[in-house]
Amino acid sequence: MLAFLCWAASPQSVPAVTVCLLEAGGPDDSVFIHAPAGVVAMLPVPFKNWAFKTVPQKGLNGRQGDQPRGKVMGGSSSTNAMLYVRGNRWDYDHWAALGNSGRSYDQVLPYFKRSENNETYGASEFHGAGGPLNVAELRSPSPINQAFLEAATLNGIPNIRDYNGADQFGSFRVSARTCKTPSTMCRLTAHAATPRLLASRRAARPS
Repeated sequence: MLAFLCWAASPQSVPAVTVCLLEAGGPDDSVFIHAPAGVVAMLPVPFKNWAFKTVPQKGLNGRQGDQPRGKVMGGSSSTNAMLYVRGNRWDYDHWAALGNSGRSYDQVLPYFKRSENNETYGASEFHGAGGPLNVAELRSPSPINQAFLEAATLNGIPNIRDYNGADQFGSFRVSARTCKTPSTMCRLTAHAATPRLLASRRAARPS
């Protein structure tokens, strides 16, 4: 959603097209949105969140899982703690294999690159430069973050620099995203992002 809004607000978009965006929910002015750590409090409750639940999961002893979706201007892009995560190549290729033409990873990658201004990688195999969606690494990684990464490596989990690149299996520092356009719907500014670390686990994929 955020990438689309940035594209729609950019001067490079089609000038003859007028975009009307209709969304449920109010403005994205809550401190729980603009302080990334606030996402923890929002995920399980219906505050700017549709708060969907999964069906009971056998692997969770019948418990239901949280399926948060943003009920706010900007949708889920406003409630994901400023993370920039494209998803896994397999998912896109699987959607294409199911008959959704134009949805394979190689087909959508040019659009991701076109929308992006990556401060770290610039114009490269997986990233773009000059787009309205600014992507940057955390400004102040802490020693605790580095200790976490080193511990992951000692336990057989590789450290990867770019989790939106060729491989997503490993431990990594997250990338934060901001919009360069002044549009109010793209106004996630570069406020202080609390350093966070994620360790991804390779998901079993059907052949």
